[in-house]
Amino acid sequence: MRTKKDALVLLLAGGVGSRLNILVQSRAKPAVPFAGMYRIIDFSLSNVMNSGLTKVGVLTQYKPLSLMRHLGTGAAWDFTGRSRGVKILPPHTGFQDSDWYKGTADAVRQNIDFLEKNPSDEVILLSGDHIYNMDFHAMLEYHRFKKADVTIGMMVVPISEIHQFGAGITDMHNRIIDWEEKPENPKTNLASMGIYVFDYKYLLDSLYKDREEVDFGMHILPRAIDNDNVFAYPFYGYWRDVGTIQSYWETNMDVIRKESPLDPESWGIHTNVEADGRPADRAPARYGSNAKVRSSMISAGCKILGTVENSVLAPGVVVEEGALVRDSILFADCVVGKNSEVDLSIFDKRVHIQGDAKVGVGTNHKTPNKEYPKHLYTGISLIGKEAIVPSGVSIGRNCIVNSHTREDAYPAKEIPDSETV
Repeated sequence: MRTKKDALVLLLAGGVGSRLNILVQSRAKPAVPFAGMYRIIDFSLSNVMNSGLTKVGVLTQYKPLSLMRHLGTGAAWDFTGRSRGVKILPPHTGFQDSDWYKGTADAVRQNIDFLEKNPSDEVILLSGDHIYNMDFHAMLEYHRFKKADVTIGMMVVPISEIHQFGAGITDMHNRIIDWEEKPENPKTNLASMGIYVFDYKYLLDSLYKDREEVDFGMHILPRAIDNDNVFAYPFYGYWRDVGTIQSYWETNMDVIRKESPLDPESWGIHTNVEADGRPADRAPARYGSNAKVRSSMISAGCKILGTVENSVLAPGVVVEEGALVRDSILFADCVVGKNSEVDLSIFDKRVHIQGDAKVGVGTNHKTPNKEYPKHLYTGISLIGKEAIVPSGVSIGRNCIVNSHTREDAYPAKEIPDSETV
């Protein structure tokens, strides 16, 4: 019997992720930091590594430099050697927005030469912007057992959330018999995870068949379901789409929540510790005599002299004496000055909150941000990369301070709820 070749992996990592607002001003969504020392893409890459797969193409597009630096040679995920590797696949056209990939199928079609140079029995298509732990080898075996042309990873989600996903209707054998892409009036709560296994030849034939079909969910999958063998692979583990500020905050909080199934260390999630910020070079976290830390993740290189509650701190964060950080996510090398207060906020890298300042003030969590009402509506405030909040300034709920904002940019000492600076 012929030995099956390792599946080829294509990881789609070019999305804008605009709902993450200022967190994606200078980086692609998969490169957004997560849980202190990781990036979002680390989860997909580590799942590939832990499943024993060895050849990966990463399709980039939007602001790819941070992502490319993070991927490096692929050594952090053991993707180096004669028979293994990770290859960055940028768009083949130009640099204008109009030249960008028109959809997921168009992205793969533009890189069809990579597929043809790396023949395999199956191709696994993944998104690089989800937090989960999954054995792709088991999914491959299921795909082969079903003799499927396409297998889609799917899980049950609340019916109120199904409008965000592709949704599959299955028969008693898990064969998908109907498909709804982001339905307003859904017939099912079975959602696509954005994880596909394609028969290699079937995928090539599909991409060549109709070049006007630019998206898998909108075009290729509905046709495949009508004419060929498409099966749902049921998944029952932890999986989160962190494409909104709210879901991003909640998923970070899952890392520190007791009894949470989200455990990057036990899952074997790897990251590139030699990339930006070089967490490998950081000294252990230090704590002052008056420091208080409760239910938080404190990364290497942090210096805690004040109080940290229910928060996630990336490497190098400083919380000075008398300061309080609560229910917040702080990226690398942020400084929270003396007697300052940070509540329900997300800080990008190298934010400096000067002494006696406050971010996240008041009890009005429900008035959305005026400029981005669909991004910030639960009380979370965002502070952009390298922004400074001057001493004595008070910032309300659902506020945004843009990246690189300096002291003279603040119109007043009090920034009301829902405003943007």
